[in-house]
Amino acid sequence: MRQRAVTRIRIITAVVLFFALVLLVRLYQVQVLQHDQYTTRAEQQYVHTVEDLFTRGNIFFTTKNNEYVSAATVRSGYVLAVDPSSIRDAEVVYEALSPYLALDRDTFLTRASLSGRTYVAIDERISEEVAVSIKELELPGVLLYKNQWRYYPGDTLAARTVGFIGFTGEGSDARLTGLYGLERYYDDVLNRDNDRLSVNFFAEIFSNLGSIVFDTESARTGDIVTSIEPAVARMLQDKLLEVNGERDSTLTGGIIIRPSTGEIVALDAVPTFNLNDRSDATIEDFRNPLVESVYEFGSIVKALTMAAGLDSGAVTAATTYYDAGFIELDTFTIRNFDGRGRGTVSMQEVLNQSLNTGVAFIVQTMGKVAFRDYFMALRFGSETGVDQPNEAYGLVENLNSPRDVEYVTASFGQGIATTPIAIVRSLSALANGGRLITPHIVTRIEYEDGTSKEVTYPEGERVFSEATSEEISRMLTIVVDEALANGTVKFDNYSVAAKTGTAQIAAPGGGYYEDKYLHSFFGYFPSYDPEYLIFLYTVEPKGVRYASETLTDPFVDIVQFLINYYDIPPDR
Repeated sequence: MRQRAVTRIRIITAVVLFFALVLLVRLYQVQVLQHDQYTTRAEQQYVHTVEDLFTRGNIFFTTKNNEYVSAATVRSGYVLAVDPSSIRDAEVVYEALSPYLALDRDTFLTRASLSGRTYVAIDERISEEVAVSIKELELPGVLLYKNQWRYYPGDTLAARTVGFIGFTGEGSDARLTGLYGLERYYDDVLNRDNDRLSVNFFAEIFSNLGSIVFDTESARTGDIVTSIEPAVARMLQDKLLEVNGERDSTLTGGIIIRPSTGEIVALDAVPTFNLNDRSDATIEDFRNPLVESVYEFGSIVKALTMAAGLDSGAVTAATTYYDAGFIELDTFTIRNFDGRGRGTVSMQEVLNQSLNTGVAFIVQTMGKVAFRDYFMALRFGSETGVDQPNEAYGLVENLNSPRDVEYVTASFGQGIATTPIAIVRSLSALANGGRLITPHIVTRIEYEDGTSKEVTYPEGERVFSEATSEEISRMLTIVVDEALANGTVKFDNYSVAAKTGTAQIAAPGGGYYEDKYLHSFFGYFPSYDPEYLIFLYTVEPKGVRYASETLTDPFVDIVQFLINYYDIPPDR
């Protein structure tokens, strides 16, 4: 009796294993060997598939009154589709729909005539208003389904910074994810891994065997709030476009930051693109050169060299040297921008007249090791930690050279290269009492569960003393009051500290172009308790040589706008 039971169990087990093996073989056939065939047949049975419905966290700008303004959101509307099997005359249907379509006639007729198909998408972003008009036509074979998609209300506003989403992966593994900017950097917060739900349940199963039909995201997701002020960002973009257009530059960029906290109020680079219509944009347009590209910035670096000289005790504002117009180092001749000598001049005049020989004197007085230590402390060669993807490292190998000439050229911003955001971090140390900051865009995360988190950063390392910060600010204020545009742009009621920079652009084969320049400009105000630091640059401007000619007026306009917009009280 017991032997029979054991035999039956063995037979049943063998049968179960046999059928399991058959099922596994069949699954392998369907899912692997005949995957394309069944996928095609399944797609022909679809009625409509939605990401039920597509959702994603919002990105907000913040106004001066701490009100949120949408930078990226989800818009609702409809998918317009056709059922070719129900359309008798595609031409008639096209004529009726043509007032509402961006699609050309031939493409529509091709899609509406596909045999064996019951669902073909025509337009996935139909507004509520247009959908109502189409419904009223009551056209056989014309279908409308609810849909949602990513929408950017600002269109071009801070486009390179906000970024956008797109599909990654292929086939059943394809998913919407952040590709650039904040969308990519904070994808883990913004991305809500939506349950995929198909109207035709069996078509979904057979076109994607082995996948999970319902999949939920366990990570905490929510909205992000930025420090970008939309009115300021729009103003900055307009100024950048103006400069880029007038000077026919390759690229023009700018950053407005609070140097005491690192909060970025605006940052942009033009030419730019429309986040809602990227059809004419290139991959180069999508990149953010403010964090991804490195440049030699020229004479704005002299302000940092002067601060290092002051802080080390090598020089004071009143220290003088003899300017012959040039110096010779390691078989190289270093000249002033105009080749002229000024005789005996002070450190203040080094900044006023932007003298290369003057900052060379500072390096030689303090010693190249001490100079290198200050510039390494400014962390030109490292990331700033700004919340943007693909941040580049600076190129500072020349600061390890045994030759004196590399240190001297670095002192006036040639031979070392850094990102715009990294130079802004360093320049902010001049304004804020001598500390490095962490530049950042997002200030707050508001989670779906109702909780929120303030995004904070530790106080940065000290590079310069507070006394040095105050002294360099005083010297840069004199530059604006007396030297910049011959003192014609002085603000009578506000102290403003600033410096221009003109740098030769490095040629690919070595050396520098004789006719290609990068212009830069930075400044902050009020000089001794600064609210904002402004940084501007333009690449290869045409028909003009010096940054003072291209960027002084835009800088002054931006300062005036910020004073009026934020109602900043006079400080003198």
